[in-house]
Order: sequence, then C-alpha cells, then structure tokens
Amino acid sequence: MQSTKISLKQYIQYFITAIKGQEQDLTTISIRRAIFMLSIPMILEMLMESIFALVDILYVSQVSVNAVATIGLTESVITLVYAVAIGLSMAATAIVARRVGEKDLVGASQAAVQVVFLGVAVSLIVSVVGIFYAKEILALMGAEPDLIAEGHGYTQVLLGGNVTIMLLFLINAVFRGAGNASVAMWTLILSNGLNIILDPMFIFGFGPIPAYGVEGAAIATTIGRGTAVVFQLAILFYGFSKIKVRVKDLVLRMAVMLNLIRVSLGGIGQFLIGTSSWVFLMRIMSEFGSEVLAGYTIAIRVMMFTLMPAWGMSNAAATLVGQNLGANQPDRAEQSVFKTGKYNAIFMGLVSLVYLIFAPQIITLFNASPDVVKYGSLCLRILASGYIFFGFGMVIIQSFNGAGDTKTP
Repeated sequence: MQSTKISLKQYIQYFITAIKGQEQDLTTISIRRAIFMLSIPMILEMLMESIFALVDILYVSQVSVNAVATIGLTESVITLVYAVAIGLSMAATAIVARRVGEKDLVGASQAAVQVVFLGVAVSLIVSVVGIFYAKEILALMGAEPDLIAEGHGYTQVLLGGNVTIMLLFLINAVFRGAGNASVAMWTLILSNGLNIILDPMFIFGFGPIPAYGVEGAAIATTIGRGTAVVFQLAILFYGFSKIKVRVKDLVLRMAVMLNLIRVSLGGIGQFLIGTSSWVFLMRIMSEFGSEVLAGYTIAIRVMMFTLMPAWGMSNAAATLVGQNLGANQPDRAEQSVFKTGKYNAIFMGLVSLVYLIFAPQIITLFNASPDVVKYGSLCLRILASGYIFFGFGMVIIQSFNGAGDTKTP
C-alpha cells in the first residue's frame, strides 16, 4: 500500500515537472519515466488542438450545412500542405533530436533555421494559388455553385495564410526534437485558446467586428496561429529552450538544408499517399451532396479529438528514438518503441469502444439532420474498428521517422 502511494506521488511530481518544462536527460532516466514526461505535454498539446477542431465545427455547423461541407473540402486540399509540413517536421525532429543526443546544440539551432526557410518557401507558393484560385479549387473538388459562393472566402483565407500552419508545425517539431515538449504544448494552447475566443466573434459578429460566417472561422484560425508563431520565434531567438537561434545562424546552409530535404522526402511521401486518397474520397463524396460531406467532416473532426493525443504519444517515441540513437543507445531506443506502442494501443482500444457504441449520439451533438447523423455515424464506426492496430502502428511509424528513416514507413 505504501509503495503505491509513493508511486502515485512520483507520477504527480513527474507530471508537474513535465508541464513546467524542466530539462531532463531523456537518455539516462528510466524509459517509463521518459515516455511519461515527454507524452504528457505532447498529449495535452494535441488534445488542445482536438478541442479546438470540435469547437470550430460546432460553431460552423450553426451557420449552414454548406459551411460544414466547405470546411471538409478545403481541409482535404490543405492536407497536401500538411503532408509537406509533417514530412519536414519529421526531418526536423529526427535531426534536432540526433544533434541534442550528440550534445551539439549549435548544429540543432542551425537545422531549426533551415527548416523555417524551407517552410516559408513552400508556403509562399501555396498562398499565391489559394488567394487567386480558391473558387476553382472548390469547383475542382466537385462543390456545387451555392457552396462555392458561400465558402470560397474560407478557402482563400486559410490557404492564403498557410504559412502560419507550416511554421507552427515545423517550429514545434524543433522543440519536440530538443525534448522541450512543454514549449510546444504552451504554443498550441495559446494558438487554440485564441481561436476558441475569436471563432464566435468573427463567425457571428461582435461589436465592430462584422459577421463573416464560415470565412470568419478561417480568419480566427489564421490570427490564432500567427500569434503562436510569433511566440515560437521569440522563444527560439531569446533562448528559452535548449535551442537558441543566433543572428549568425540566419544564413542558408545548403548542406543542412539538403539533409533536411533528403530525410523529409520519405515523410512527405507517407502523408501524400494518405492525403491524396482523402482528396479523391472527398471528390467522390461531393457527388452525393452537402449532407454526406457534412457527416463525413464531423466524423473526421470527432475522430481527430482522440487521434491527436495518440499522435502526441507517438511523437514522444520519435524523440526518444532520436535522442537515444544519438547517445549510442540503440537497445534503449527499441525498448522505448515497444513500451510506447503498448500504452497507445490500450488507449486507442478503449476509445474505439466508445465510438462503436455511441456514434449516432456523438454526431447528433453537432448536427441533428438525419442524413448527416446516418453517414457521420457510419464513417465514425468504420474508422474506430481499426483503432487498436492504428495505435501501435503510428508509434512504429514515428519511431522510424525519429531514427531518420522516413522511407521505410
């Protein structure tokens, strides 16, 4: 009995330490403790992102079914941006974690700068396309004329301001690779906290702010993410984490950049395969009308509510693998993978039971339209049926990525 109390006290202390962001050498403390202390801020970070996704769709569902469908179509396109951002972030986490494991903090800082340069370059191209061709993009995805008329502003703002998405991903990946998961957590809490506050103000109007409808959701999201990026850059430049960027680091280093591109190609490919299939799926479903699109979009947002925290635990595995390999401890890296995978599979298995049993009730919370509930419930149950396998698989994938091997996944 006494040992249980001591163990509980230790976990509470670990939790407090993890939230505060106190530095730990993840290559020397116990593996279970390392997983716990890395996972907690990453899970909270992703949980905050999931809460915002649900709140966002809850507000937008009060505008119209077309508004919800617009979000679904736009997100299916912007996942191509996510694919690049996630691929680059995998490379950033792997390289920064390896440098930190080698105690080369200067090399880690230089890698951080190059990944930001790459992210900005890619974002500029996407911004131009999004600003000038938003209507054409929605039409290409099979949107009906009334949906395009109502929703193209959302697509325009979100794609036009995609640099905030890109940098939020990439800089947080740098923090995670350095083991500063709590910094990434507070960044997303800031971003999504602002989003939740600004969302109803810009969607429905508030004081001098007019009601922008679904476009207001994109405006609020861009402002929230942009503020968080400024916060990230301040931390990088003022050295409130292991990584501190100096003025002399702000130069192109082609060797570092090419290494980032090389490592990221496999990760980008991983997500392009998945996101391309999603784009085609959304294109097919658009033929069945806005209700089907809305049901699917709500189901995906609900799914992400639990999937994002699971990715948080998977990201912890990536950091542990990278740092332990950098410290020449491959056996410890392998043990970290299997322990994290077990915890994640248990979590995902419990979640799948909830979705399989209560899918209609969950979808009804967002939209009570019979067709939306019917198709949303079907989607949620199908996705939940593979959660246990996905829980372990995502840890394995992130572990390969953390080792710098992005081609195998």
